[in-house]
Amino acid sequence: MTNAALNLLVLAVLVGVSWPVLRRLRGGPVTGTVVVLCLLTAVFDTAMIAADLYVYDADKILGVYVWGAPIEDFAYAVAAALGMPVLWTVLGGRPSRGEAPGGGGEEA
Repeated sequence: MTNAALNLLVLAVLVGVSWPVLRRLRGGPVTGTVVVLCLLTAVFDTAMIAADLYVYDADKILGVYVWGAPIEDFAYAVAAALGMPVLWTVLGGRPSRGEAPGGGGEEA
């Protein structure tokens, strides 16, 4: 299985499982986070590859690069940008839109 196929599978499962929470989140901050993490991925992956910290098996990647980073590496940034707000919401971080501060739990 190629890295691209594995990445698409993982992202599809992540979005499928997270969809009920994702659709309640504001799109702007999530999109901004995706952009920032992808920019950081492009910069730091390119630097790490140039420093020979790691090498990719040519048979496992598509051969499409953004700056110097393989396109497959950006799936990790997208997964983090989608997954972390979902975890934060599910595990009781800040209340999401429409939920009262204090958890909105039932009163005794």
